[in-house]
Amino acid sequence: MARVLVIDDEEGVCELLRDVLENAGYEVFVTYTAAEGMEAIKSFDPDTILLDIKLPDDDGIKVMGKLKDRGFTVPIILMTAFGTTEIAIQAMKEGAHDYLNKPLNLDELILTVQRTVRMKHLVSEIAILREKLEDELYPFDSFIGKSRIMQEISKIIGRIADSDITVLIQGESGTGKEVVARSIHKNSKRNHCPFISINCATIPENLMESELFGHEKGAFTGAISQKLGKFELAHNGTVFLDEIGELTHQAQTKLLRVLQEREFERVGGISNIKVNIRILAATNKDLQRLVEEGKFREDLFYRLYVVNIKLPPLKERKEDIVLLVDYFVNKFAQKHVKNITSISKEALNIMVNYSWPGNVRELKNACEQAVVMTRGSVILPDDLSILEGNRPSCINSDLELNITLRLKRPIKDILAEVEKQVIINTLIGHNWNRQESANTLGLNRRSLYAKMKEYELL
Repeated sequence: MARVLVIDDEEGVCELLRDVLENAGYEVFVTYTAAEGMEAIKSFDPDTILLDIKLPDDDGIKVMGKLKDRGFTVPIILMTAFGTTEIAIQAMKEGAHDYLNKPLNLDELILTVQRTVRMKHLVSEIAILREKLEDELYPFDSFIGKSRIMQEISKIIGRIADSDITVLIQGESGTGKEVVARSIHKNSKRNHCPFISINCATIPENLMESELFGHEKGAFTGAISQKLGKFELAHNGTVFLDEIGELTHQAQTKLLRVLQEREFERVGGISNIKVNIRILAATNKDLQRLVEEGKFREDLFYRLYVVNIKLPPLKERKEDIVLLVDYFVNKFAQKHVKNITSISKEALNIMVNYSWPGNVRELKNACEQAVVMTRGSVILPDDLSILEGNRPSCINSDLELNITLRLKRPIKDILAEVEKQVIINTLIGHNWNRQESANTLGLNRRSLYAKMKEYELL
C-alpha cells in the first residue's frame, strides 16, 4: 500500500485528505506543522508528500529545501490557497513534483497523487534495474577476492552488515578500506539511505568541526548562513570516517558523544540535534599507538574498536591479482572504447609478481594506463609502462596466467534498453497518450518526444 504524508495546519483539510486518500487505497499520516512533518518522514517513509506552502512554523518551499539537504528524495505536491503564477513557477523551480490550488479539486488530487506515486515507483524500478545490471556486468564491483583472507572478510561483512555495530577497518593506503565500508552499507538495512564518506586527512583543522557537525550563522568569521554538517546530512544512513586518526581532539570529543548519545550541537549552536546513523571508520595508522602517545582518545578508540577488519596488502594475496586485473581491464576497455580481448602471459606474470606498494589503487591505475597505451587487442609487457624500472627480476614461469577477458556489452547500451522498455510500458499503459505518459515519467512532452524519436518509437 502506497503511503502519503500530509503536512497542513488546517484540521478540516487534513481530515478531508485522509478520508479521500484512504478511500482511494492509500495509507495516510497527517501532521499539522513543518516540524511534525520533518520528524514523521523519518519513520513513516512516504511515497509522496502533500505539503501546504503556508505553515505556522515554516514556509513550505523552505521545507522542501531542508528535506533535500537531509537526503530525502520523496516527490512533493505543494498546496496553497494563495495560488499565483509566481508561486507556481518558484515551487516547480525549487523541485516540487506538482502544484495544487485550494479549494482542492478531489478528482485532480487523486490523479496527481496516483501519477506522483507511479513516477516514484518507476524511478525506483529503474534504479533497481540499473544496480542489478551493474552487478551482472561487474560482479566483483563491491568486493573482489578468492584468497582465504578475503573470503573470511566477506563472511564477516555478511554477519555484521545488517546490525548497527560500529566497525573499524584497518589497512595500508590503497587496500580498499572504503570498498569494504560501501559493501557493509550496501548489504545493510540502511542501503536506501545516504552513504557519506569523509576523508578526515583532507579537511583543514580549523574547519573539521564545521564539516562534520555543521555551524550556525555567525558562529565564526565567514559563517554567513547556517550549514548542515555531514552527520546531519547522513541521517538514517551511514557515515564513513576515513583516516580517522587525523581527527582533532575537539572533533574526537564530539564524535564520542555522537557514538554514545546519537546527538550533537552545530558549531555556535545551543540546541541538540539527534541523528540516526551508523558509523564506520578506517585508518592506515596504528590507533593503539596513537592512544599511548596521547594523540587519540582511549575511550573513543574502544567505542570504535567493536568489530575490527584488517585488510592485507595486495602482495599478501597474489591469487586475487588475476581477478582484479580482469575486472579493471574490462572496466577501462569499456570506458575508453577499446577492443581488448586478452592479456599476454608475460604481461600478467609481471603484474602478479610485482610488489604493488600502492596496493589495489596502484593496480587499478596500471590497468587503466595499459588499456590506454595498448595499440592492439592484447595487452603486452610494453604496455605496462607504469611499472618501468620496478619490474620483478625473477618471474615465476610456472604460473598459468594467460586470461581471455570476459567482454561485455557497454552498460550504457543496456541501460538505454531498460529506459526504452519503461517508456514503451508507460505508453501502452496510457494508450499511447503522450501527455499522460510524460506526466507519469516525470518528463515534459518535448523530452518524451525526443526519447521516442531516439528509440524509433514514432
